[in-house]
Amino acid sequence: MNSIRRFQLLFIVVLVLIAGCATAFSADSPILDRIASSGVLRVGMSGDQAPMNAKARSGQIIGLEVDLANLLAAAMEVKVELVTKPFPDLLPALKAGEVDIVMSGMTITRGRTADVSFVGPYMISGKSILTKSTVLAAADDTEDVNKATITVTALENSTSQSFVEKNMPDVKLVTSKDYDSAVKMVVDGQADALVADMPVCILSVMRYPGSNLVTLNQPFTIEPIGIALPANDAQFLNLVENYFRALEGMGVMQQLRKQWLEDGSWIAALP
Repeated sequence: MNSIRRFQLLFIVVLVLIAGCATAFSADSPILDRIASSGVLRVGMSGDQAPMNAKARSGQIIGLEVDLANLLAAAMEVKVELVTKPFPDLLPALKAGEVDIVMSGMTITRGRTADVSFVGPYMISGKSILTKSTVLAAADDTEDVNKATITVTALENSTSQSFVEKNMPDVKLVTSKDYDSAVKMVVDGQADALVADMPVCILSVMRYPGSNLVTLNQPFTIEPIGIALPANDAQFLNLVENYFRALEGMGVMQQLRKQWLEDGSWIAALP
């Protein structure tokens, strides 16, 4: 049995105890009541944000956040249902009660915490650019990119879109519904650069080695990535906070980061 599997099994035992305690007091937790009644934890994600979550050639969704979702569901002794939606629709779906949590490379921001609760961060990312231009890839700050002659794409309703609007007001901004179409715009020359979180840019370079894609050596910003939960359920929030505390403390998160952010062998499973 490999080390990460041993960590996962022990972690699940600990979390079963945590989940049992939370469920015992779930009269004040409508979400835990619903999960216990249905036997299903609904996890919202876009399904197109490798290495966090992405659709494999088999049609299965894989990624770091998929592993996190499966661990949490196993600890709660329920099944996991991955609900894929375009990134801009994820938080509205959470607030509408269509999903129980969102794991989708979601940056923790002041604006978002006004509407939903966050647990984490479980990863630190930052805004970077994906481009075919070695000049743009050598940019030290946003002013090196902020030119009216440059077309930039970013995911609609994302922090990347807000970042471009605030820090690159002179560029032509074209928003995209998903990362695949955004990367294709850069590859096909329809956009000079994609502004996205650093892991997306790094993985795109690795995934399309013949496309001359390059990215920054250091991101423009430092941003925390966390799990989004409904704002009105303290019991459920407490359960998930305990989950991540145990996860970090037992070294499982470190193993998952290594598997999905450093290894890269899983990229062969992508279409």
